[in-house]
Amino acid sequence: EVQLVESGGGLVQAAGSLRLSCVASASTFEDYAIGWFRQAPGKEREGVSCIKRSGDGIWYTNSVKGRFFISSDSPKKTVYLQMNNLRLEDTAIYYCAAGLDRGVLPCPPKFDSWGQGTQVTVTS
Repeated sequence: EVQLVESGGGLVQAAGSLRLSCVASASTFEDYAIGWFRQAPGKEREGVSCIKRSGDGIWYTNSVKGRFFISSDSPKKTVYLQMNNLRLEDTAIYYCAAGLDRGVLPCPPKFDSWGQGTQVTVTS
């Protein structure tokens, strides 16, 4: 099982930027795809972005395309989510999750490990 720790959340004005980090503690980090999810108050959790272990398969939900960018640094066992041009509706708790990367799609069908989340608040 992978243990995940997110960081980088905070308070930012609309149109600003934040970079979230997800650090994994697992000797088999290279076996996992990583996903970023978010949950706003009163709303269901939604997938934001995924990246395959090789880094060559990436997915974004439509609402963040062109604004958010996911990347992976394998030696550091870290996945980043660069968030630009933030909007009020991006306010949420952001979680990273890991699932075994066994398929061709960026997002694995199942995520087995989750971080504790980091709060992102966008103000006007």
